[in-house]
Amino acid sequence: MRSWSPYAVGTGIGVLSWFAFATADNHLAITLQYEHIAAMAIPNAQYYAARAAEGLEPKVGWYLMLLIGVFIGAFLSSWLSGDRGRIAVPPLWRWRFGESRTKRFAAAFIGGGVMVLGARIAGGCTSGHGISGTLQLAVQSWSFILVAFAVAIATAFLIFGREGRNHV
Repeated sequence: MRSWSPYAVGTGIGVLSWFAFATADNHLAITLQYEHIAAMAIPNAQYYAARAAEGLEPKVGWYLMLLIGVFIGAFLSSWLSGDRGRIAVPPLWRWRFGESRTKRFAAAFIGGGVMVLGARIAGGCTSGHGISGTLQLAVQSWSFILVAFAVAIATAFLIFGREGRNHV
């Protein structure tokens, strides 16, 4: 199917989160794994000791498999739905920044890096805070998700302006 009901997706993510808590005693979290992958690629004894003391030593485990599963699941969903677009430079980006594929991919890569850095500074990502943390009614998670939405809206207006909606 080309698109899913947001209610079905929300229900599915909620059930997945409950399942993760019940069976693996883990919450859904993604960005911590980028830090762990970097630590495994460039070992640092001091980092490992500090993380091991917190019970978060870098290892191939549940969270890394979740990260890999997200990539595989997204690819399969896109491929099976036939909804994998061939547009490398979307119309709104083209209107604002031009046709350059290199500029588009560089901005996406840098933006992703900034998001991971921000999530690590905030102590979690939209999966850890927005799904698992809010389900647990954590004040930090609710604060995070409200600020994340506000910043995303402000950033969209800053980059594309009000007139950008006419170029989608």
